[in-house]
Amino acid sequence: MVTPESIQHNIAQNMSTEYLKISGDDGTHFEAVVVSGAFAGKSRVQRHQMVYQTLGDRMRQEIHALSMKTYTPEEWQELQCKS
Repeated sequence: MVTPESIQHNIAQNMSTEYLKISGDDGTHFEAVVVSGAFAGKSRVQRHQMVYQTLGDRMRQEIHALSMKTYTPEEWQELQCKS
């Protein structure tokens, strides 16, 4: 069974992140918050594609759905200041 920890490990191993949190408890549907400087200048679709690449075949075979919120460190800091 896929776990949030295994997804987090895959992403962290294949992408530099400043903050990474994966949640989900049914084994197929997950939510991710990913903060990475690599997202600078990228569209939302490009950012999601970058994260999907870190998961490879797992997205087609093991993970049914991954809802993502992707931010640059600057966007994340601004969001945290508003909270």
